[in-house]
Amino acid sequence: MDAGILWLVQLGTAQGLFTLDHARSVRTAVGDDADLLTFAQQLIDDGHVDDEQLGDLEKVAGRAQANGAEGPPPIDPFGDAPAKAEAAIKPTPEAEPVPAVIIDEPAPKPASVGVAASSSPVEAGELDFAKVSSMSDEDLAAALRGLLVLCGEDGVSDLHMAAGAAPFVRKQRALAPISEHILTEEEAMRVNTVLLAPHQAKIYLERKDYDYALALDATHRYRVNLMFQKDGPSGSYRMVAAEVPEIDKLGIRNVDTIKKILSYHNGLMLVTGPVGAGKTTTLAALVNELNKNRKDHIITVEDPVEIVQESIGCNVTQRQVGEHTQSFHSALKGALREDPDIMAIGELRDLETIEMAISASETGHLVIGTMHTSDAATTLNRLLDVFPPAQQTQIRTSVSESLRGILCQRLLPAKGGGLVLACEILTSNPAVAALIREGKMQGLRNVIETGVKDGMCLMENSVMELWRSGKITAETARQNVTTKQTLAQITG
Repeated sequence: MDAGILWLVQLGTAQGLFTLDHARSVRTAVGDDADLLTFAQQLIDDGHVDDEQLGDLEKVAGRAQANGAEGPPPIDPFGDAPAKAEAAIKPTPEAEPVPAVIIDEPAPKPASVGVAASSSPVEAGELDFAKVSSMSDEDLAAALRGLLVLCGEDGVSDLHMAAGAAPFVRKQRALAPISEHILTEEEAMRVNTVLLAPHQAKIYLERKDYDYALALDATHRYRVNLMFQKDGPSGSYRMVAAEVPEIDKLGIRNVDTIKKILSYHNGLMLVTGPVGAGKTTTLAALVNELNKNRKDHIITVEDPVEIVQESIGCNVTQRQVGEHTQSFHSALKGALREDPDIMAIGELRDLETIEMAISASETGHLVIGTMHTSDAATTLNRLLDVFPPAQQTQIRTSVSESLRGILCQRLLPAKGGGLVLACEILTSNPAVAALIREGKMQGLRNVIETGVKDGMCLMENSVMELWRSGKITAETARQNVTTKQTLAQITG
């Protein structure tokens, strides 16, 4: 079994996100050959992790993937292998969003990412982690800014600096160390707090968990999570695209269908996918497409604001949870009084937010939101099941009338490196509306298969198209299809 899954089960059960029985149930469903993202998504789809815990699960999955690159945990959480040692895992407190940090000073521009030599000058932008304790705050801050800029320019997606481990980066989903030095608790604390203002460092120490958006300048932005783990402080830095993404360049199949959905002036569109599926990038691309082609008022609610959208044809108002509003729900409630035409919601996770989004979509607004679900049927079940039984009939009717479409996506490793996008597209029609009203989501697959002429497509058909065109391997294709008939078509 994948080492990352073993770490996920050990960390997740230790933090109380799910039970070992839940993990065993998921293991039975996905099999021992599943990857970490598939296992985590199944936990969500089976209802073992509720919507309030999605953020915690994403963080635990990130830690599990990093730990799994070094090998399995010392104790097999399923009990299949004998215990090697005792491991103490402490739960991570719930994260709270905080304001963005803006640093006006330009960052140094180094040449390449690699293991920092002990003689490397700070001015070159290389951070010698072995000298962190002896560096001044100014030099350490300058070196870290330079490293962050370098990571973004070298195609790195994430930088990790944690106590008890060597710093490493993720590039095209593969992990690679950038130093041989193992960070001590004190070194990890310094390097992860040197860019914080004093009041922010105080909040981090009090809460033990801290999310914020970091902007070095207009083109270098990062989503940062700071936390504490068993060995001490830890920081994860996610690179944010410098340019606003274009919908035509994402690799979405049937992109004209998505553009048609965006042409509506009211209704609900959902962008879904598992952890790390690129939902934030797609949402930004959709807003950008609307911004260029319409003359409306767009309000976005994000946690945090990652990709800054300048007003082009539309007036774009971006709000950040924590800095500009208390929650997604309160932002939506306020937005209805702010004369919006379009609302983009970073995450639909609780009853109040979902209820407000559906209500807004019925009252003349185009609402676009994201969810952590893997296909159209699961998305609609999750959307509707948050409502109490007494409201089910009413809410199914509302969704059947307001839904415009669903884009479910996954990022798959491409042959020769990089990632490619596989997607499932559902557009609303009378057949879809009838299934939603009657609660017969199992019939959506047939509707999608027969709706190809309307631009619909199944996830596994998209995967098979990528395999037949030579963009992904047969093994990747097998991991992302579910029906025996389709599996039998994959050779090699």
